Amino acid sequence: MTSPLMLLSLMSAAALPGDAAHWARPNILVILCDDLGYGDLACYGHPVIRTPHLDRLAAQGMRLTSCYSAAPVCSPSRAGLLTGRNPNRFGVYDWIPGNSPMHMGRNEITLAQLLKQAGYATCHVGKWHCNGMFNRADQPQPNDHGFDHWFSTQNNAAPDHHNPTNFVRNGKPVGPTEGYSCQVVTDEAIAWLRDQPADKPFFQFVCFHEPHEPVASPMELVSQYADENANRAQYYANVSNIDAAVGRLMAALDELNLADRTFVLFTSDNGPETLERYPRGTRCYGSPGPLRGMKLHIYEGGIRVPGIIRWPGRIAAGTISDEPVCSVDLLPTFCTLAGVQPPRDRPLDGASLLPLLVAGQPIMREKPLFWLYHVALSEPKLALREGDWKLCAHWDVPPDALKQGAAHPDTIAALKRAKLVKYELYNLREDIGENNDLAASEPQRVEAMANQLKNLLAEIQKNCPVWPAAPDRRTK
Repeated sequence: MTSPLMLLSLMSAAALPGDAAHWARPNILVILCDDLGYGDLACYGHPVIRTPHLDRLAAQGMRLTSCYSAAPVCSPSRAGLLTGRNPNRFGVYDWIPGNSPMHMGRNEITLAQLLKQAGYATCHVGKWHCNGMFNRADQPQPNDHGFDHWFSTQNNAAPDHHNPTNFVRNGKPVGPTEGYSCQVVTDEAIAWLRDQPADKPFFQFVCFHEPHEPVASPMELVSQYADENANRAQYYANVSNIDAAVGRLMAALDELNLADRTFVLFTSDNGPETLERYPRGTRCYGSPGPLRGMKLHIYEGGIRVPGIIRWPGRIAAGTISDEPVCSVDLLPTFCTLAGVQPPRDRPLDGASLLPLLVAGQPIMREKPLFWLYHVALSEPKLALREGDWKLCAHWDVPPDALKQGAAHPDTIAALKRAKLVKYELYNLREDIGENNDLAASEPQRVEAMANQLKNLLAEIQKNCPVWPAAPDRRTK
């Protein structure tokens, strides 16, 4: 079987416009939204929200219809993306409150560190949310995880998206900023790009706060949705503001003659927040589209997200792929592109996307994609996807054992002794909405997939850390 490295070599040797060196070690731009639902973009079927820049980006590259986040909530999703590992392996179990002891440990090896090792300039702008003790020596900060430049917040933009006051630039509080958060983030991202030497590749991780509550949107965009109720119009305008920010970023790449040499990925950290769970968030009108569940669910609505990749000269315009991919796949993918080895001293849970991206072949996985979120709102707490099939697993931990919060020592003790007791099985190609449980009619498939999931759970149970007890608010 052809390896991803061999595929990359063959790809570089192929007849392509320009000099072959022009295509090596591309710039990498990852754009991550916060709580953007699978159904929130026009190119993913939303009947009202206007997203012309993202629709154009999808038309220029590949739209992924089975794209997954590493978790159904933000902190573990981000930590999984940066490390290529299921975040439960190193104790990022849930969203991280301010001052929490839970964090992405100093010994974790991130994308930014590996790409910096390979000679890339690195930049983080926007929401960080990989520690509780933000901008303090107690825990590692973005620079400790490989980012040369950072302009970041611990969690949400505060007091809301309009004129946020809580950004920190390279360890120094910025104070009040003017504008809406995604545009403030985009201003910083573009300014950093302008300062980069033309002969050095870059990795930029742009993390919008939108459309997470507390939602605030420009009135010129809100007015485009005047037929909706006021709160829904604010949410729709929030997504349109993301779209405008992406348009500005793409225009900057064009202006700087970087577009042809830049791998761009646009995606979300998890599924949408909705009024069903979060009535205090009066502007939570995110859509999971045809999917079951939402943020904090192990069902598809919690973990399947929009995914758009543009890579000029490598990915044909207008491509659509239903191959399952996940944010944990980014580390091995980008290591291959940069010519650096991924870590060999720890389990990785992703696989290189290069076979899919450059040859249209299935991704070669050593282990299936899997998820564990032990305080999920859905009754199943674990899931595993293999091909078209998804297994959702229930366990024997009573709800009362989790009431002290996801990272409490008593909760982790319950996680470490949990056993799987019941399964649901879905064929996602035929049943994207997970309506038809086939577990009873497919006992052999259930058994085979359950054995894989039990083994993966056992790995996590053996090694996942226990944090000191700390207050853990349950509403995010």
